[in-house]
Amino acid sequence: MSEIIIGTRKSKLAVAQSTLVAEELADKFPAYKFTLKKMSTKGDRITDRSLIEIGGKGLFIKEIELALLNGEIDLAVHSLKDMPGEIADEFEIIATPKRANPLDVLISKDDKSLDELPQGARIGTGSLRRKVQLLNYRPDLDIVPIRGNIDTRIKKLDSENLDAIILAAAGLERMGWSDRISQYLAPEISLPAVGQGALALEVRSNEDSVKELIRGINHCDTYVTVTAERSFLAYLEGSCKIPIAAYAQIEDDRLMIEGMVASLDGSRLLRDKLRGKREEAKELGIKLAQKLIKQGAAEILAEIKEG
Repeated sequence: MSEIIIGTRKSKLAVAQSTLVAEELADKFPAYKFTLKKMSTKGDRITDRSLIEIGGKGLFIKEIELALLNGEIDLAVHSLKDMPGEIADEFEIIATPKRANPLDVLISKDDKSLDELPQGARIGTGSLRRKVQLLNYRPDLDIVPIRGNIDTRIKKLDSENLDAIILAAAGLERMGWSDRISQYLAPEISLPAVGQGALALEVRSNEDSVKELIRGINHCDTYVTVTAERSFLAYLEGSCKIPIAAYAQIEDDRLMIEGMVASLDGSRLLRDKLRGKREEAKELGIKLAQKLIKQGAAEILAEIKEG
């Protein structure tokens, strides 16, 4: 196989991200040709309803995974935060390139910070995780649901009469739009989504030659941190219907992970952190999930699932 077909969503950001992956692979393996196949997913096509209504984050990956399964593509590039906690046995996330900035950011009119926004300010976000943390920090805010690509959401700042919107720093930085950022939100205000800022390189489980190739651009520290975050998510059976966040970092060759579970209105918000060996990333994520369950996360999750 001298050509590797890379599957990606059609959005400007997805193409920009996949192009970075293709270029990194081409630099490392000049004997191969890496070609992008741009695809439309259900999550891209339906933008007038929330992800919760139409079936969750998996809608950004389903068509691409089907193409992978059918052999139409050899590698899928996803934003890791769009991936469910568990994936089918036929697939494997074989590598993660170096993570971009994982933080959430505020884009506001007049370049105001979150604390400078007026009482009752209207803030746009399609993320339940962001909504509950913002309301926990400032209960006076009016959170307005918005969806769409980054440029679409920035336009809605004016078209929907919003005071600000919340986006991921990584997307704006990868698009070269950092100048639009009014404030980087500290994890103490808005803990990032699981895998935010990282890319998932997904292959067929039985395709050993491709796996060997893709592993060549894996960034070990990123892989370790997102493994911890994803095991936290999987243990809690997290989805976009549940406000869950986790962020892991390597500190002095030790792994630190912080996690959050909240009620839908942000009135109850549980946070905790753990440190451990980086070799035990998966176990650390599970232990943190268990710790939050003991603190009351089980009741919060049960209420949301029953509702």
